[in-house]
Amino acid sequence: MRRVFVLPAIVLLTCIAGAQSSSQSSAKPSTAAPSRPTAIIDTTAGKMTCTLFPDKAPIGVANFIGLSTGTKDWKTPTGASKHGVPLYDGTIFHRVIPEFMIQGGDPAGTGSGPDPVRKFKNETSPDLLFDKAGRLAYANAGPGTNASQFFITEVPFTGQQAAMLNGNYTIFGQCDEASVALVKQIAAMSRDSNDRPYRPIKINHITIQKAGGMAAKPARTSTKKPATATPKPPANTNQ
Repeated sequence: MRRVFVLPAIVLLTCIAGAQSSSQSSAKPSTAAPSRPTAIIDTTAGKMTCTLFPDKAPIGVANFIGLSTGTKDWKTPTGASKHGVPLYDGTIFHRVIPEFMIQGGDPAGTGSGPDPVRKFKNETSPDLLFDKAGRLAYANAGPGTNASQFFITEVPFTGQQAAMLNGNYTIFGQCDEASVALVKQIAAMSRDSNDRPYRPIKINHITIQKAGGMAAKPARTSTKKPATATPKPPANTNQ
């Protein structure tokens, strides 16, 4: 089993201390294009609203929308095929680190479960960096190992920390200020030595709104019963 992590987590824990949270990027924040869809992540702690970037990460956005709405097939940790079932519903934020990020999207709830979908390549742009809080990105275990796990950053990064993140993780969305406030709240939760919250926050459902505010239609559940047999940021350990 492969663990999906955000690789620089240990360094960030020791280097970010306090000062990072007050740092502000001089870079111009990206402006959401009118044609971009929005993801509303409804959790047991509140809702997060994030603009998706299909123009920057078409594969990653399509994957996220498909898994959120159930239009993309996936497998459970035991290998059962799921069709017409939203993957993220009921999953938890299994890894949280203050002054860094929160990570979720693993059906196994550990960050080291088997990939529920086929791994896909990184999609990075030199003009889309981790220089702003609220970046929505895929966790991975190295280049080309993105699957379902994602993370949302709490602060903007510069210097060595930014160098370790930029170009290594696919940014496919940007969450608004109210969402960042919620991320900070979740990241501050009491957790164990593996950064797992003692009482993890659960994702109830992710609603995708197309450009213009229309909600994307969820997949129709198949009348057939699916065969019996169904992952942290930035590291996908499998975290």
